[in-house]
Amino acid sequence: MVQTILGSGGGIGVPLARELKKYTDQIRLVSRNPKSVNESDELYRADIKDPGQIDGAIAGSDVVYVTIGFEYNLRVWQETWPSFLRQVISSCIKHNSKLVFFDNIYMYSGESLLFMTENAAIKPPSKKGEVRKVLREMILEETASNRLTGLIVRAADFYGPENKNSALSIMVADNLMKGKKAQVFGDPGKIHTYTYTPDAAKATAILGNTPDAYQQEWHAPTTKEKLTNIQWIEMIASELGTEPKYQKVPSFMLNIIGLFVPMMKEFPEMLYQYEQDYIFDSSKFENRFGLFATAPQEGIKNLIKSLKS
Repeated sequence: MVQTILGSGGGIGVPLARELKKYTDQIRLVSRNPKSVNESDELYRADIKDPGQIDGAIAGSDVVYVTIGFEYNLRVWQETWPSFLRQVISSCIKHNSKLVFFDNIYMYSGESLLFMTENAAIKPPSKKGEVRKVLREMILEETASNRLTGLIVRAADFYGPENKNSALSIMVADNLMKGKKAQVFGDPGKIHTYTYTPDAAKATAILGNTPDAYQQEWHAPTTKEKLTNIQWIEMIASELGTEPKYQKVPSFMLNIIGLFVPMMKEFPEMLYQYEQDYIFDSSKFENRFGLFATAPQEGIKNLIKSLKS
């Protein structure tokens, strides 16, 4: 069984390739410069903005996982995501490949952040969220007609050893490791649940290899501990053996920070996620598969270990 990862080098793609080894020896890794994760991986070099190359990468695949993350830029998202996914869906239908789409929570309404389930209201507060809403509708339209066998697996904000671009890494761990104060947005006293990337990868592999999981949306296992961002900072600081010092970043400072961290220029419209409790529920997956999220303390320990290596 050929299982293909489009966007194989990222924070989800790498641990996903490891997890898929439990199900198949035919893993195809697709990116501009794919690198082996397992010895038997097939490396497929492709420009996934090219429709013809997308189709070639998908041909012969039993399952296709989309874990790619395009540049965190609204214009890039608007110009690239819909056309890319349209071609992926078309090729999956053409080659009779199942589709597993790894998604985020941007399409959920702001009010839904207080307790997000797979049935949360779809009313994105941001322009990036509008893009994600369009992608979701594209997939659900085809699965509803049974032209496509597909599923969507969704994660909260995530962190993990292969994801050095997460907010917890960039704004907290990196700064504390440099002897600086951690930087936080919104109200750091609000609850913020995070998904550990190895957990998300394991769940994605399980779902992709479970026939009755298709034609549905799923939340990847995410910590049930209702920790505030201050508590996450304290955990990271404790693991580093330093003081949990932090400073709140006003919205007008984001453009200045963006001179050094470009993705921060894109962040103002997403600040609503840090101004209220952010609780991501993964009960559906846990009840179906009996698997739960890694304890935050263990996840943070592994994150810091990877940042130091």
